[in-house]
Amino acid sequence: MEAAAAPPPRRLLLAVCWVVAAGTAAGAKVLPPPSNLNYSFIQICTLNWTWNPPENVSSGCDLEYSSDIVIDEVPQGKREWSKSRFRVTDTFPNEEMRFKVRSECKSDNASEPSRWVETALLPKGIPGTAAVGLSCVWHNLEYMDCSWRPGENASSDTNYTLFYWFDGLQNHKKCNNYSVDRRRCIFNLSFPKVTNTYPAISILIRDDSEEIRPVCTSENPTTLVRPAPPRRLTVSKINDEIYVEWSESDTFPENCLFYEVECHNGDLDTAQIITVEHNYTTIPSVDPNSKYTFKVRAKPKPVCYSSKLFSDWSEEKSIGEKTDSTFYLVLIVTIPLIVAVSTIILLVYLKRLKILILPPIPDPREILKRMFGEQNEDSQSCAKDDSVNAYDRLIKEEEINSLILTETPEYANSERENR
Repeated sequence: MEAAAAPPPRRLLLAVCWVVAAGTAAGAKVLPPPSNLNYSFIQICTLNWTWNPPENVSSGCDLEYSSDIVIDEVPQGKREWSKSRFRVTDTFPNEEMRFKVRSECKSDNASEPSRWVETALLPKGIPGTAAVGLSCVWHNLEYMDCSWRPGENASSDTNYTLFYWFDGLQNHKKCNNYSVDRRRCIFNLSFPKVTNTYPAISILIRDDSEEIRPVCTSENPTTLVRPAPPRRLTVSKINDEIYVEWSESDTFPENCLFYEVECHNGDLDTAQIITVEHNYTTIPSVDPNSKYTFKVRAKPKPVCYSSKLFSDWSEEKSIGEKTDSTFYLVLIVTIPLIVAVSTIILLVYLKRLKILILPPIPDPREILKRMFGEQNEDSQSCAKDDSVNAYDRLIKEEEINSLILTETPEYANSERENR
């Protein structure tokens, strides 16, 4: 029973706490909000939001302002507190951007923050016409190469134009080196070699037509750095070591690059990757009968730049001679073939030579048989020739006789006529 009677006192205590809290809240004073919130463009892709301080704020209030940004109804998590009556932000012309600010008394529990004051920056142009997929690379700290794709609703005759600005330029600049399809542009971008910090680059891509939505971005150039491939790669052999060296970059500060060296042994299918911080390396204990091929690429050090981009590989350089297995395979096939052909030729030649040196002894029986056989054939051919000659003579005599008989009557008739 005692355990069941415990809850009522607890409920009473909670009720008292709520009453006290409500009384405190009711007695707290709500600050008036800032007024006259407005914005203006400082440069491309950069907005300056300004407002006036609230009125009737007690002198004991340590006044500060809380501001936040909302893009397409999505908070960006970029709330800031400041005593200044302005805030500089990037702009997002392709999306609905809302900026809100309120006043607060720092370290003062007797007052409540004011309500939020908001203003919106609405996009202009047809949705889906803004350039998409903007990507930029800062090549060798010398020039910026930016590319993009046209919006899905942009017409085929849309001519996007790129503008850029960074702190240090009095006015924004227009990129003039475009590709044929107007989807890429390159502009020079360099700073003194001793520079340790780099300003953000603001990039705007738009068309002259108001139907095409512009697009803005602000890039940290140190995340876009891509070195040029190492040059003048040389490979030399000293005793049983290979020494590889290449030239250092002329545009990067000292000790701001590291290198990857790829070593490929001609006898192996895999390559060895060696990471070094200087412009040279040594390969010890090499095989004198193998061919080694090298190439090098560079990457910025994190202590200097935030980029994760490697350069292209340098040209390849080789040293040594690779044993050609194809040559030995050809030899293995060719040598037995040559031996076989030579053996056949030698056997044929020896057989002919044997016939010349040791001619075969004729069989007397074959000789006699051949001799008597030839005599019989001669006698038969002679008898046959005699019978043919006799027949021919007989035919000739008959022809002569018939000729004489034919000519005699003609001669008698001619004599009678003469008489």
